Amino acid sequence: MPAPLAGIRVLDLSRVLAGPWCGQIFADLGAEVIKVERPGKGDDTRGWGPPFVKDRAGRDTPDSAYFQCTNRAKKSITIDIARPEGQALARALAERADVLLENYKFGDLARYRLGYDDVRALNPRIVYCSITGFGQTGPYRERAGYDFLIQGMGGLMSMTGEQDDLPGGGPQKVGVAIADMMTGMYATVGVLAALREREASGEGQHIDMALLDTQVGWLANQNLNYLVSGEAPTRLGNAHPNITPYDAFRTADGDMILAIGNDNQYARFCRAAGLAALIDDARFRDNPTRVANRAELKRLIAEAVVARTTAEWIATLEPLGVPCGPINRLDQVFADPQVVHRGMRVEVPHPLAGTLPLVANPIRFSRTPIRYEQPPPLLGQHTEEILREVLGKSPEEIARLRGLGVI
Repeated sequence: MPAPLAGIRVLDLSRVLAGPWCGQIFADLGAEVIKVERPGKGDDTRGWGPPFVKDRAGRDTPDSAYFQCTNRAKKSITIDIARPEGQALARALAERADVLLENYKFGDLARYRLGYDDVRALNPRIVYCSITGFGQTGPYRERAGYDFLIQGMGGLMSMTGEQDDLPGGGPQKVGVAIADMMTGMYATVGVLAALREREASGEGQHIDMALLDTQVGWLANQNLNYLVSGEAPTRLGNAHPNITPYDAFRTADGDMILAIGNDNQYARFCRAAGLAALIDDARFRDNPTRVANRAELKRLIAEAVVARTTAEWIATLEPLGVPCGPINRLDQVFADPQVVHRGMRVEVPHPLAGTLPLVANPIRFSRTPIRYEQPPPLLGQHTEEILREVLGKSPEEIARLRGLGVI
């Protein structure tokens, strides 16, 4: 069966994470994604190691593990867009593309005649997606935006981390670049919607994605808690702002999560934990009273939970329908029977490493499953192929461009 996005061509002028994450989703879904990189250096993340991919002899290759996480199944072409000949090549590719992804600073690509107005004049059907820190409008539009900065500015770090009056309290960023990745996912949705609309109108459009907008947008219940109450949320460690007990607890041999979401689950947990007296305790009889008295309830539960191992608690609570689970390291994650069953680790052939481990896309199709056949590209691996097959360049012209340092 053809892949869901077979026949769609994406010109990926982005680098690092947000744009490439969007491009990789398109590649997974069957689009032809052409990644434009700087000759000799490529995407910044190629050098963001260690660790680096090892070749068959166990030596470091030039490409980091970081680069591999977000560039699967793309084709790499090297073009120096600072040169007129390179700009002409990029414009020719844009003329033949359905989608263009870019994450240059505001106005930068216009200097190379690759801004939206320039590309639209060549290809009115192009869906042109710009990803920046702060968007194409507003007082911050010319500022550079980085995930860590955006997590702070967008409110996430004000509610992430242990509460200030406890040891280790203070703001913390999330352990992965979540603002970048969420922007890449929202960008994917926006591009798909614009492609669908193009079927009716015949025209493309410009999508303006900002990391700050995305970071503010996905704070979900925390946003509405503030907008409705007027009270800004604070850091609660692992606790939930709206329900409790919903937290991490120390066990006899590690840590465990309790994620109790209703009164019935709470009652079943209390009986199993030898805390039946807490079910009808006026301080804890329903969720609002439990939230109001969360500190005392957590203390009482913590005293009980630490008496058994994590495995003992899970064996006791899971049959009762009490949501709980371990806090796994990544070695434990990839050994977990459910993760193994779902095939979240995949291996693809790699020209230098032999095989390369990657993480599967979580989308599961019933008829058109995602195929993991193409690894992230080597720098410039597909330059001649793209120039020849997409732009119709002759071997002599390709050699001339290579001699000039344009590719």
